[in-house]
Amino acid sequence: MTQSPTRIETVMQTIQSRIASRTYPPGTRLPSVRAQAKALGFSVSTVVEAYERLAAENVIRARQGSGFYVCGPMPPLALSDIEPRADRAIDPLWVSRQALEAGPDTLKPGCGWLPDDWMYEAGMRRALRSLAQSRNARLVDYATPQGLPELRQLLARRMAALDIEAPPRQILLADSSTQAIDLICRLLLEPGDTVLVDDPCYFNFHALLRAHRATAIGIPMTPSGPDTAAFETALRQHKPRLYITNSGIHNPTGAILSPLTAHRLLKLADSAGLIIVEDDIFADFEIHPAPRLAAFDGLSNVIHIGSFSKTVSASLRCGYIAARADWIDQLTDLKIATAFGGGHLAAAAMLSALTDSGYRKHLEALRNRLAAAMETAVARLGRLGIVPWLVPQAGMFLWCQLPHGIDAAGIARACLEQDVVLAPGNVFSQSLSASGFLRFNVAQCGDERIFSVLSRTLSRAA
Repeated sequence: MTQSPTRIETVMQTIQSRIASRTYPPGTRLPSVRAQAKALGFSVSTVVEAYERLAAENVIRARQGSGFYVCGPMPPLALSDIEPRADRAIDPLWVSRQALEAGPDTLKPGCGWLPDDWMYEAGMRRALRSLAQSRNARLVDYATPQGLPELRQLLARRMAALDIEAPPRQILLADSSTQAIDLICRLLLEPGDTVLVDDPCYFNFHALLRAHRATAIGIPMTPSGPDTAAFETALRQHKPRLYITNSGIHNPTGAILSPLTAHRLLKLADSAGLIIVEDDIFADFEIHPAPRLAAFDGLSNVIHIGSFSKTVSASLRCGYIAARADWIDQLTDLKIATAFGGGHLAAAAMLSALTDSGYRKHLEALRNRLAAAMETAVARLGRLGIVPWLVPQAGMFLWCQLPHGIDAAGIARACLEQDVVLAPGNVFSQSLSASGFLRFNVAQCGDERIFSVLSRTLSRAA
């Protein structure tokens, strides 16, 4: 049985964690023993002993009459050590690893992508064959910094269908929507800045913001978008720099932003000088397009991003950023600094796939398939007492509540031992208020073994 750490060890671990996560970089003067004792809720003598032990281990150094300072050199950045430290069962990085590293026999109802045979593999094969046979294809050269002009023109036309006016010069290609957010954070955030996110939200937003040393504040999600009263309160109390959200279909809840909520959000954001990052990665799943904040705002203070990893291919990475011209110029410089020219092949293949005559039929079939899978999953989960927060109009995610009193993290641990990867609710919740929820990917719920494992695990938990 694992022994709980003593109070002194707890203080030492807290300080070492902050050093590892760069909260306390080399040369930093630690809080005084009295201030640290008050902050951590321990006695002064406990903190004194912890400081002395860390000094003996050469982690920190005492300076006569001045206090204790962190020794160098700079340790590697450990995202999992950045406070607040989460149980690894509810850590977004750990959940991602479980899904990405899963073996062929592992079932993944908690992952965030479609099965391979649901993707546009036939169109990608045609695109790659065409590029391989073309004399004009650039198979070995860097792309231009802003990205393939023809793909940017196509993206401009696609966004125009959503009433977003984004000429090609205001579009920057990226490797993915994750890289897009990373570049935006590099441009607009300083360590310690506050960023609003939906609660719950896509869990990698948490990991990215943690990497940029930003403070995330969760805004409760409703079926029509974020709670505007809580949004207004957060603007007043925290003075955030950014708000990151999904447009269209929300991850993980499946909620859709209403026009009324969209207008209210933009009015509040404008009065506070807040910049909004709108991730539109699920656009092609929509049956009836939802309002886009970028359409109402005209790309003034809204940055619109997306990619095609959910509907075409996650292997050939290709995303984009649409923003006002001065930001695109600065983001292009950052892209060169961090990724140089980017890949031409992925953009050219994506252009070919998106303009292929079969893509529209692929999407129609995919939407129908998802609708059928959604209906089946709702029924199967309902028989286990697992109830959707709402039944989405489209998309692949179900945000579900477990029977009363059952902890999702415990269920996820037990199911993982039986080769079923789940996504427990607190992975998505900044406030850790979703311990009774799981996110299900209906496209990955076709195997009856998932429900057998869930049934047995829930019975034991109850």
